[in-house]
Amino acid sequence: MSTHDLYANAPDGAVWDVPAAGAARFSWDYDDGRDRLLALYQKGKDKQWDGATRIDWDLEVDPYDPLGTPDEALDLHGTRYWDRMTEKDRGELRRHYSSWQFSQFLHGEQGAMICAARIVESVPDLDAKFYSATQTMDEARHAEIYGRFLHEKVGMLYPIDDNLKGLLDDTLRDSRWDMPYLGMQVLIEGLALAAFGMIRDTTDKPLPKQILAYVMQDEARHVAFGRMALRDHYRQLSDAELREREEFVIEGCYLMRDRLRATDVLVNFGVPREEAAELTERSEFLRLFRKLLFGRIVPCVKDIGLWGPRLQKAYLDMGVFDLGDSNLDLLMAQDEEVAERLDAERFAREERDRVAEVAEAIEAGAEVPEAIETGAGQGPPEVEQGPPEAGRGTTA
Repeated sequence: MSTHDLYANAPDGAVWDVPAAGAARFSWDYDDGRDRLLALYQKGKDKQWDGATRIDWDLEVDPYDPLGTPDEALDLHGTRYWDRMTEKDRGELRRHYSSWQFSQFLHGEQGAMICAARIVESVPDLDAKFYSATQTMDEARHAEIYGRFLHEKVGMLYPIDDNLKGLLDDTLRDSRWDMPYLGMQVLIEGLALAAFGMIRDTTDKPLPKQILAYVMQDEARHVAFGRMALRDHYRQLSDAELREREEFVIEGCYLMRDRLRATDVLVNFGVPREEAAELTERSEFLRLFRKLLFGRIVPCVKDIGLWGPRLQKAYLDMGVFDLGDSNLDLLMAQDEEVAERLDAERFAREERDRVAEVAEAIEAGAEVPEAIETGAGQGPPEVEQGPPEAGRGTTA
């Protein structure tokens, strides 16, 4: 079945063209680069994995409750629309919400893949090109996995949200080589990590938990890469250049906070668009998500050196200024630990299965001599007692 047949709402065209801007930069300096970045590049190579084998795709998923979403997390809960719904309708609503969420993950990962490829093309330093090449592969794998989950387990997709599309457009159209880092590694990846982490830590469904944990393990490296590269670069910029980048961050943060909402889902269930926006805005679940969203972004922005008065004022207005002191390294280490724990549990299960298989083979082998012994001497009399010359000279 074509992907276009699975869209709840038809996307705008089959292809989205974003004009390329900026120069492709070659570096003829093949000497050793920055030690920390080269170490991250080595880790990026070592940590490559295959989404077809590391994830257990045989796990069952209920398409009408893929994530185990509680009623209270659905924007229609407690409204007249909810009261009119049958249990089947509510299951369909969960399916649409999960489809919308994972579709934005899918489209965002394709955007991350393109941004990482753009960094390979435009960044001046060879060590950064090396690492970003591994990230491009990571993002391709993530897009593959989210696409497979939507196709095989949910059976529905949503087009890219207009506001996510706008942020990607601004990021890719800018000719300055650091903007794909800032737009993608800091803002969009920060948003994605918040959403991934919320679902990973609350779902009781093993397949989406696996997917999100393994993707987040990769993303921890990507954020570290962006921090290293931008921190070094922004030390060299003028105050005016830093202010330009802070304005970009402020606009992007307000955009994601105020407009990245699943109103299309509610519209598909008969809610007028304006009312859908109001219902979404009143959601306690959305308020919690917005707070968690900035837990990844604010400390990263501060760490790379974008912390001017106007940016601080914006974060005070959003109520997230205090998150600037969050320990980003600890959050990333925890992401690594969750994925490693899932791997350890999987390896333990596989080892138990192998031990059980060997035990069964040994037990089956022990029964064979006993069967031979109890059956000895019971052959047909004519064969056992026949003359010695019987059968000589014949060819069977």
